[in-house]
Amino acid sequence: MLLHQFLEQTARRLPDQVALVCQGASYTYRQIDEAAARLGAAMQHRGVRRGDRVVIFLDNSVESVVSIYGTLKIGAVFMPVNALTKTSKLGYMLNDARAACLVTHAALRGIWDEALARSPSVRACIVVGGEIGESGGDRFLSYGRATAIGGMMRIEPAIDQDLASIIYTSGTTGDPKGVMLTHLNMVTAANSVNGYLGYREDDVILGVLPLAFSYGLYQVLIGFKVGAKVVLERNFAFPVQVLEVMQRERVTVLPGVPTIFTLLTAMKTLSQYDLRPLRLITNAAAALSEEHIRQLRGLFPQATLYSMYGLTECKRVTYLPPDQLEVRPTSVGRGMPNQEVWLVDELGRRLPTRNSRQPRDARLLGETGRDGGAAQAWTDPRRDGALLGGHLPH
Repeated sequence: MLLHQFLEQTARRLPDQVALVCQGASYTYRQIDEAAARLGAAMQHRGVRRGDRVVIFLDNSVESVVSIYGTLKIGAVFMPVNALTKTSKLGYMLNDARAACLVTHAALRGIWDEALARSPSVRACIVVGGEIGESGGDRFLSYGRATAIGGMMRIEPAIDQDLASIIYTSGTTGDPKGVMLTHLNMVTAANSVNGYLGYREDDVILGVLPLAFSYGLYQVLIGFKVGAKVVLERNFAFPVQVLEVMQRERVTVLPGVPTIFTLLTAMKTLSQYDLRPLRLITNAAAALSEEHIRQLRGLFPQATLYSMYGLTECKRVTYLPPDQLEVRPTSVGRGMPNQEVWLVDELGRRLPTRNSRQPRDARLLGETGRDGGAAQAWTDPRRDGALLGGHLPH
């Protein structure tokens, strides 16, 4: 199974069902799939081949979603990069990954122009908005033209061990590291996460987290897998706007982080919005406080709340079953389906169950992270499975 086949299978099964709502416009599964094929053909015409890296430097948008699937369809590797990234960091990632293509927005030219000039490996730059696509030389192509012209996309042979994505870490302790994720890694992660969350075809999933953030990205991947509707917003900076969208679209799934929930629970006008369709709330990236748990359960008693723990390297490690929130609210929970998690001591020796009260390193077995740790880093010369960083509190 290849990652983009989630979309292709749903497009065949539910071609006219709405897949994505973004900036007030709706797009069906057929429209997303066909636009991705056209963009893939345009990339191939510009020399992008199987295994090449395609940097997607865009805000949350229909163009970013189409670019992800267009890249996957031609056997290339998508690299989502947050639109708030600075020039120096973007340039580092373009050169570190030896990217062949950049998909970006004309409004971000002040950031990417210099980085692109210093990235000789980039053969094609596809630009959303503006006229630069027609006036910037052979290296440039407008997104509108790329997705309108069409053309025959060559079907590249691919296997599930091929790279699907490289997602760069934040680089808070040094240079960002590109985490290499195969189709098998990502398909397995999507299946495992949905094994306990249970997203459904009739769900309406709110996407306010950046697609460059794996937690945000998987809302689209899992949503498209099950045939749900994804409502994509740029961010949660304007809560009133987002709440209006949630009410209008009858959102059923709210993935968030503690900063979002702090803004949400502090709103005095929250009761003015009809959010009764909400059936599922999820949290990752940082721990939910006991106060957040209490407030969310009080405000949305009809919704099931999941607290989860994960890493860029393997998407998700553990989740706390909802019925355990009151029993052990500060716990990271249990390993997700199709994954085994255990504790090791300082020498890497596996500890018996319930053997220690002290925080230990967690070791992971499963295709989301592979035996013994994270997926490999793009330029890391150490190609052995290392322990995942961080400690899991009891």
